[in-house]
Amino acid sequence: MKLELKNINKSFFIEKKELKILKDINLSLDSGQITALVGPSGSGKTTLLQIAALLDNPTSGKVIFGRKSLSDSNDKDRTEFRKKNIGFIYQDHNLLPEFTAIENIIMPLLIQKIDKKTALKKGEEILEKIALKDKRDIFPYELSGGQQQRISIARAIISKPKIIFADEPTGNLDSKNSKNIFQIFYDFTKEFNINSLIVTHNMALAQKMDQIIKIEDGKISN
Repeated sequence: MKLELKNINKSFFIEKKELKILKDINLSLDSGQITALVGPSGSGKTTLLQIAALLDNPTSGKVIFGRKSLSDSNDKDRTEFRKKNIGFIYQDHNLLPEFTAIENIIMPLLIQKIDKKTALKKGEEILEKIALKDKRDIFPYELSGGQQQRISIARAIISKPKIIFADEPTGNLDSKNSKNIFQIFYDFTKEFNINSLIVTHNMALAQKMDQIIKIEDGKISN
């Protein structure tokens, strides 16, 4: 699914003073591509990611998925669209500690009211893809950081979303684990023709992606 951001602006008001975070952002991202969003701290990367993922509203501008503008839709429609079409991967995994690896992975399917037997079958298939089949019934605290992040990716991908957003998915990992996580992410993007946008500070990984978008002082820079 194509993602377009048109004339996106985002401002906050502090003591009646306007603080502009994003300034006239225009982007067009295609399915089957993995895109790196890079820039210095405070440049607006995470804000842009949250707006693109419909987790925040722009002050002005449009977020368009396919041909449908959703930036000005109501909360119910946005939530429903996210549930069916968007996967999100966090830096700190956000796994539910009281659930096992496979229970964490299948959570999006259960939320979509897919029966548990079918969900578990899909969960086991994806555990095999990420080489963690033997960790099926292990709790998050028993997994390494790299293993937790692989579970997080599996959870984001299991419902085969059209678009995946990731905020520093390798930020807490060492070089070896970062490369492994990126390869899994890259393979899934290509296999399922996903549109993936990743915020990262890791330029070595960014250079392996299909394209790099740089943001500085709230603007896209060349």
